[in-house]
Amino acid sequence: MVAGGVGEGDGYGGYREQLVETLQRKGIRDLAVLRAVRTIPRHLFVPESVRHRAYDDTALPIGNGQTISQPYVQARYLELMELKGKERVLEVGGGSGYQTALLALLCDSVFAVERIPALAQSARAALEAAGIRNATVLVGDGTLGWRPFAPYNAI
Repeated sequence: MVAGGVGEGDGYGGYREQLVETLQRKGIRDLAVLRAVRTIPRHLFVPESVRHRAYDDTALPIGNGQTISQPYVQARYLELMELKGKERVLEVGGGSGYQTALLALLCDSVFAVERIPALAQSARAALEAAGIRNATVLVGDGTLGWRPFAPYNAI
């Protein structure tokens, strides 16, 4: 799962709380999803050049022509998944690893497939820095799935 103290004492807690309040105003109600957003340090999953905007409710560039999705969109996806905590989830397009980290707080295990090696490497580093222990990132074509860990409860 997740190491203790994730997001605590990092200087961004107030920004995470403001983001949670924004998501609530926009209709996110799932308490587990809101707790995940409140807990996971999004600033670890964005480049230093945009770190000052990490908790804005907007998509941000993460390099290689890719973006980290808007937090509202990520929270809404998670809410619609209705995860109960015991699921095995396949994430296609792991990107920065932020959605992977959120999923890691909401389910038993996450298997993310990212086609861009540099993004997969930085996602692994960010997940480790965030203390995530129940997520794995593979470099590959996510449209092919990740058969060794199938079946999945959600994709």
